[in-house]
Amino acid sequence: MTHTRALPLALIQLEVPPPQVVAQIGEQPVWFIDALQLQPDDYVIVRPHLGEELPAFDRVSGAILSGSWAMVTDHADWSERTAAWIRGAMEAELPLLGVCYGHQLMAYALGGKVGDNPNGWERGLKTLTQQAQRDPWLATLPGEFQAWLSHRQSVISPPQHAVVLAQSELDGCQILRYSPQALSVQFHPEFTRDIMTACLPAGVCDDGAQVAGEDWSRELLRRFWLQTRPQPRVQAQGA
Repeated sequence: MTHTRALPLALIQLEVPPPQVVAQIGEQPVWFIDALQLQPDDYVIVRPHLGEELPAFDRVSGAILSGSWAMVTDHADWSERTAAWIRGAMEAELPLLGVCYGHQLMAYALGGKVGDNPNGWERGLKTLTQQAQRDPWLATLPGEFQAWLSHRQSVISPPQHAVVLAQSELDGCQILRYSPQALSVQFHPEFTRDIMTACLPAGVCDDGAQVAGEDWSRELLRRFWLQTRPQPRVQAQGA
């Protein structure tokens, strides 16, 4: 049996958390590295806000676009540059997973509308409802599952050809499917209770909630990671 060496996964970091958050739990890529137990050869970190070039599509196995304290509607240069890269990545059929800001940026880049959530700031551990029994990533997920959320803006209108796969009480676009290899989620599958607590601003109380049972949002993250890995090939006898 032979294995193809995997290209690295691109962790696209979209801006920097506030200093007090960084001091407690580091920056966004660390959260994904820990959640997926990635090894140094498994990933590359790309920081468009520092002027770093976004990766060539044939040099990475896929990309995760992180959350951010920025707003998509600010149209920062680094954000617009990343949006253009997303459009190219879709044409190249590169596996993509957008998370929170990354979710909104993917929707915006592909023709959707992003704006302030009319229902206000959605934060903490919330229950999501999904109706995606035919979706290859979500078919085995329960009809309801819990996920960590913290966002003030939302996808107000999804792109024309995107499919809404899940929603919460305060947000109708919790999961969007764009293509067989591209998905985005408003929630944070990389979060833990400690990350959620550290991200809350001063004066906002932590309700102490914990995920009950299996962490299905984390399972979705793992499924994306596995999609980017090369499949083993069985070498024919005598070859």
